[in-house]
Amino acid sequence: MGSVVALAGQFGGAKLADGLYRLRGEQLTVIVNSGDDHEFLGLPMAPDLDTMLYTLSGLSDDQRGWEPAGESYACFDMAKRLGGPNRVPLGDKSLALPLLRGEALRGDRRPTQIALEFCRHLGISARVLPMSDDPVRTQVLTEAGEVRYHEYFEELGCEPAVRGFFYAGADEARLSDEALAALYAQDLEAVVICPANPYHSIRPILEVQGMREQLRARGAPVIAVSPIVGANAHKGSAGKMMTELGHEPSSRSVALEYYRLIDGFVIDGEDAALAEGLRASGFEVLVTRTFMRSVDDRIGLANEILKMAAAIREKKAEAAA
Repeated sequence: MGSVVALAGQFGGAKLADGLYRLRGEQLTVIVNSGDDHEFLGLPMAPDLDTMLYTLSGLSDDQRGWEPAGESYACFDMAKRLGGPNRVPLGDKSLALPLLRGEALRGDRRPTQIALEFCRHLGISARVLPMSDDPVRTQVLTEAGEVRYHEYFEELGCEPAVRGFFYAGADEARLSDEALAALYAQDLEAVVICPANPYHSIRPILEVQGMREQLRARGAPVIAVSPIVGANAHKGSAGKMMTELGHEPSSRSVALEYYRLIDGFVIDGEDAALAEGLRASGFEVLVTRTFMRSVDDRIGLANEILKMAAAIREKKAEAAA
């Protein structure tokens, strides 16, 4: 068995990463979106990274994967009573990671080093890495003006119509040595783009200087999983953003975001009718169950993806012979 690199963000991405982790353990590296990182009451928040840590460590809430199970909100309630911000609540347990992260950053530790230290303390044998040690911030261009993604989500409730995105700092940001080592591992089996919003969760990772070029040059199968399923296409932020950007809210639109980058694309059975049209774009298509309601679902989807990657590698080897 070879190593696997996953590109991920949000709880959907963390669930698939968890399935891959249960199959590959220490052979998995997860490169996580940090474009949504921000400060809250002076604390450095890394929502996608922390969601990944909670999920892979088994600490996450089954329904609210972005926070630990059994969360309480005494600190937030008291802060609000004292005139603090009345917004998405930050739980008491959820304070621990940003508190420790802030202290480590003040000690000139790299975000990657901090993340790997958290993995060690939480008993995670996989490597969970921010997409870069350099700051990249996703800016949402809306009809009401340009705002940071966390402002669009938390303060504006995703209400303003989206007109575009800008990834501030991505041109100057570089992949960490740890991320490059994972991508250039001799036994790299596959790169998996986990199901997450392609605009604010996955594209920031791809916009980091050199990432797309590294993925193309490396030659390992790159397989993306659609975060959109059939009738749910109009629900959630991805479908809303696609519509406002003038795209059809569907798995097809997600695939086009990754055009010329991926070798394989995974869609749910509800979207089976799209399969042949997607194959005409030049990549393999797997139709399977992508809803992950249980741990078995996560493992099952991860296993199907790895089998797809093996088939793509075999096909590439035959073509090169």
